[in-house]
Amino acid sequence: MSRVANAPVALPSAVKVDLKGQDLKVSGKSGNLSLTIHDRVDVNQDGEALTFAAKDNSKEAKALAGTMRALVNNMVTGVSAGFEKKLILNGVGYRAKASGKTLNMSLGFSHPVDYELPEGVTAETPSQTEIVLKSADKQLLGQVASEVRGFRPPEPYKGKGVRYADEHVRRKEAKKK
Repeated sequence: MSRVANAPVALPSAVKVDLKGQDLKVSGKSGNLSLTIHDRVDVNQDGEALTFAAKDNSKEAKALAGTMRALVNNMVTGVSAGFEKKLILNGVGYRAKASGKTLNMSLGFSHPVDYELPEGVTAETPSQTEIVLKSADKQLLGQVASEVRGFRPPEPYKGKGVRYADEHVRRKEAKKK
């Protein structure tokens, strides 16, 4: 069984935590995040650390304690350092341009794809074929990156499409005559 909940979450000096009952608010230089801790999990603030424990000895409560600890650790990392996902466009004529809260992409369709970024996520385009998404909320960042990739996922024959920078696309051999 996982022992994730046994490790305390260390709080950097720049991060401020407000714990009222089961409501937890974390604020730092990158933003503010909040989370409601599950009823079956105890949270305690011991100086510069947060500790998590299951309220009862059931398997579900122990699993929830580990889950809540991981979510809070991601929140603390997000408001202090932030998260970043890099996407690469691969294909002839595929390009992207970030302007304000909109990501304009040309992905081989007969029309351009305009994606409206949600609050808390920013996009940069260092080159026409690279998109860098940044956010303090890891879950929201992953969702946005997945939606952008979903417009044109990489295909297995030529590798064209939108892929993550660390993603490896398995290529298939073309049909033989």
